Amino acid sequence: MDTRRYAIGVDVGGSHISCKTYDLVERVLLENSFCSIKIDHSGTREEILNRMEELLNPVLQDIYIQDLAGIGFAMPGPFDYVNGIAQFSGENAKFIHLNQVNIRKELSIRLEIEEEKIRFINDATAFAIGEFFNGELRNSSKSLAITLGTGFGSAFLSNGIPVITENTVPKEGCLWHLPFESGIGDDYFSTRGLVNRFESSAHLKVQGVKQIAELYNSHASAQQVFDDFGKKLAQFLTPWIKSFEVDALVIGGNISKAFSLFQDPLEQELRKQDIKLKTESSQLLEDSAFIGAAVLLEEGFYSSIKDQLKYM
Repeated sequence: MDTRRYAIGVDVGGSHISCKTYDLVERVLLENSFCSIKIDHSGTREEILNRMEELLNPVLQDIYIQDLAGIGFAMPGPFDYVNGIAQFSGENAKFIHLNQVNIRKELSIRLEIEEEKIRFINDATAFAIGEFFNGELRNSSKSLAITLGTGFGSAFLSNGIPVITENTVPKEGCLWHLPFESGIGDDYFSTRGLVNRFESSAHLKVQGVKQIAELYNSHASAQQVFDDFGKKLAQFLTPWIKSFEVDALVIGGNISKAFSLFQDPLEQELRKQDIKLKTESSQLLEDSAFIGAAVLLEEGFYSSIKDQLKYM
């Protein structure tokens, strides 16, 4: 057996931290390896690190140490992905009490594994890489992955390698900050944007996108808001799809669960812009982030992307 066969992929969210174990040889997630634990992003440094330890210690007990390649974290930014140091600051920042904490060092001590076996990557990029290895972006040479939910995440990949600094992609290789209509992409292509537009049109309060989707067949405003979403998303993405010569687009995040309701207007608008590409919703969803984080422990792949980490 390969002595560094298993990697743990960890996805850090605002309310939960979850993980799955990935077999780097067979390139599959291990069945029944999912673990998740609630986390309070406003908790103290010790509370958050304790929760990470609580999640990972039992998982590590199930893997022979000689079989462990390491642990990869899909982390939201801002974060120093090279050195494993949190950079969460600002009034509304999540994990504010981790600011300037060297998470790699802290977890190395707590989990008793070498620092070099703990690696980090941006969560939206982890999703894209997971889709490239095991999902809808396999065999794609120029990929775009977007995650639509609380926020608007994105990553451009060239043969699986993140592209961040080239002039064919927007600044920082992401789309959320780009101007759109009266705000930015993150305002429009997110849960709050979709909910706000529906409530304004329908004069009806809803809990989230799932509830709007359930009203699709009975409420004109629900149909209108999804039609608008697909069409506007295509218009927003078009310049970068053309610039980067994207050949495959995958959509993840909670809004992607309603993909069938905005797929047609999205694809119709792309065709109007003379764009032909494979457009799919993620079937792996959160599993993509686990895979994208775990493959950081595959040495050949890591050496090909580590120079990009400092730009994330």
